[in-house]
Amino acid sequence: MENLISLVNKLQRACTALGDHGEESALPTLWDSLPAIAVVGGQSSGKSSVLESVVGKDFLPRGAGIVTRRPLVLQLHRIDDGKEYGEFMHLPRKKFTDFAALRQEISDETDRETGRSKQISSVPIHLSIYSPNVVNLTLIDLPGLTKVAVEGQSESIVQDIENMVRSFIEKPNCIILAISPANQDLATSDAIKISREVDPKGERTFGVLTKIDLMDQGTNAVDILEGRAYKLQFPWIGVVNRSQADINKSVDMIAARRREREYFATSPEYQHMASRMGSEHLGKMLSKHLESVIKSRIPGLQSLINKTIAELEAELSRLGKSIATDTGGKLYMIMEISRTFDQIFKEHLDGVRPGGEKIYSVFDNQFPAALKRLHFDKHLSMDNVRKIITEADGYQPHLIAPEQGYRRLVESTLVTIRTPAEAAVDAVFSLLKDLVQKSVSETTELKQYPTLRTEVLKAAINSLERMKEESKRATLQLVDMECGYLTVEFFRKLPQDVEKGGNPTHSIFDRYNDSYLRRVGSTVLSYVNMVCGTLRNSIPKSIVYCQVREAKRSLLDHFFAELGTKESKQLGKLLDEDPAIMQRRISIGKRLELYRSAQSEIDAVSWAK
Repeated sequence: MENLISLVNKLQRACTALGDHGEESALPTLWDSLPAIAVVGGQSSGKSSVLESVVGKDFLPRGAGIVTRRPLVLQLHRIDDGKEYGEFMHLPRKKFTDFAALRQEISDETDRETGRSKQISSVPIHLSIYSPNVVNLTLIDLPGLTKVAVEGQSESIVQDIENMVRSFIEKPNCIILAISPANQDLATSDAIKISREVDPKGERTFGVLTKIDLMDQGTNAVDILEGRAYKLQFPWIGVVNRSQADINKSVDMIAARRREREYFATSPEYQHMASRMGSEHLGKMLSKHLESVIKSRIPGLQSLINKTIAELEAELSRLGKSIATDTGGKLYMIMEISRTFDQIFKEHLDGVRPGGEKIYSVFDNQFPAALKRLHFDKHLSMDNVRKIITEADGYQPHLIAPEQGYRRLVESTLVTIRTPAEAAVDAVFSLLKDLVQKSVSETTELKQYPTLRTEVLKAAINSLERMKEESKRATLQLVDMECGYLTVEFFRKLPQDVEKGGNPTHSIFDRYNDSYLRRVGSTVLSYVNMVCGTLRNSIPKSIVYCQVREAKRSLLDHFFAELGTKESKQLGKLLDEDPAIMQRRISIGKRLELYRSAQSEIDAVSWAK
């Protein structure tokens, strides 16, 4: 079972290394889920002496006022033989065999975090002690509760310490070791008071009574130790620590333990409970209880870790990749993001995503409807036909057929098709532009980088503008081609006046009668409708070729060409990620590393044993 405590030790150290101290955070915390024993007591309650008695070494800083200003995670490892030593997590591979130097390092490391201002910090110090005289156990030594701020401390220090202690012991996985001096009224005990607030039924509180040997003559602590004065779920444990004189004389801790055993064994009041008194019994009992609690929490801990890993991975995926540092990496990243956008745009056109079908609607509905609204028959009214034919004849009227009149009537009618043709080009451009904007908003990676998002959108729209101008030129050229050269075969097939029984000797003025002009208008209308039918098919083809097809093929070609000329600094400006998102990704990455490490550690433990 010793590997259970070792497992939690590893996880606690990993938590601290990766910034999880159980403080208020938007990130999930593993620290709060780990079973731990927090040592709580007021100043001068004998808290430090109890810890030193359990360890069997004099190693904690002492002095007036608040000495413990950071949580000390004390991990005890029992070894079979060898020299005792301590190791700090912040000084890996450095072994402290001199416990006086170890004590000094605790003070120095506290000052590194808090300065010499006597303020407190919730960032823990991790200390591992290896000794044949300890049991496998982890304790968290918290700053002593106080009622008055000393010189050099803010007035809020009293409340700050209480808040820190409370933040540890209010967690349901925390076992409370409440230290109270026997020579003071238990009703005034700071440790009992705050423990009762967070654990009113005493289900996870162990009471430790110190300074039993310093009680007034004629009094004893039997009522407290037997649970009659204040009942807890677990038995009270009394300890006898070294006196200040012993500390000053550097009395050996092992000798002090022996004297403690003798005290309880020879005291008439405590002889009947001597076997469950003393710091040695306290250490063994806490170790056994901690093992039991850890074992019961493991299934829930595994479930929590697996669930949190999935959540963190999902969020990390949503936040996207971190920014590369080298020029090639930045260029590759920008191009990959841009290609993702380009692929989404193509999917809209190809029907994988919605929107592309609106382009077909332009060709099938909007453009034909616009052609119908031209009303060619009105343009070829009797008066207009007469006007154009007579103007075309000039001073010399036509002899057989009004060829120039025909040409002018056809050209002036066909040229009106330019307007709906241009409108179709503009309509497709507008739809493509909408799809570009939609694709940008659907490209998750672009949301990370506002400048890149703006530049990609700008480059894509500029490309569409160029394609629109080329499409408009090609489309209007189709109309101009029809205006510039008439299909002669159409007119050759028309019946001549003589063939229809006409009399070619009629006066030239008879050539302008209504019947004749009506036939001319009808002929021109037939030709225009034939051409219109042709353009109705060829103009969409031209637009698709010049705009839709080209947008699919080379929407970002100009953008990519410009990227190749940019330096690392310019590329970096395109990847101007929100600092808050960047920090969030780093934090999520560290927390994910912590949970994966925890998952691996737990899987490595054999529960069958």
